[in-house]
Amino acid sequence: MPKRPLAVALTGGVGAGKSEALRMFETLGASTLSSDEIVHDLLRSDEGVRTRLEARFGPGILTREGEVDRTVLGSRVFKHPEDLYDLESVLHPRVIREQRLFREKLAATPGAPLICVIEVPLLYEVRGEGRFDRVVVITASVALRRMRAASRLDEREERLISDAEKVRRADFVFHNDGTLNELEAFVGEVWKQLLAQVEA
Repeated sequence: MPKRPLAVALTGGVGAGKSEALRMFETLGASTLSSDEIVHDLLRSDEGVRTRLEARFGPGILTREGEVDRTVLGSRVFKHPEDLYDLESVLHPRVIREQRLFREKLAATPGAPLICVIEVPLLYEVRGEGRFDRVVVITASVALRRMRAASRLDEREERLISDAEKVRRADFVFHNDGTLNELEAFVGEVWKQLLAQVEA
């Protein structure tokens, strides 16, 4: 029977450094997946998603090429909670499905890495931590995250669970206010501990 990979969720606020940490885990040998990239792919190429969003928000959210304009859509939904809820009700089930399929494919692939790390920005907000074996939280000061994220640090922050609560729930935590070398050292140490678990 195929061995299920150890599933690690990587989460944290906008601009905390999750994407950098995800790349570092991949370099060390993890299979990695970005939930943000799943969303981008769905908006770009899933006809069912496009049809539902056009019906809900109107043709103004589409580009001249018929693709969902993420900038236009974002400017609308992040100012209206009911619109954001409707968007997430379309996207979240599909994102969860893609995460599940990714893990199933790994389990069925001989020689595949036994650890997968999935970046899940809204892990706690959607009560998704139960789908994972371990959780890594990357956090940073608001001022630093604002500098890193520029305009992306916006109304989304108001509805997120606090960093303090995420830290309390996590298995591994890194306060990413320092250098990339320090983040890399943290990821390396977490990787050693994860390998020890799968090899035990």
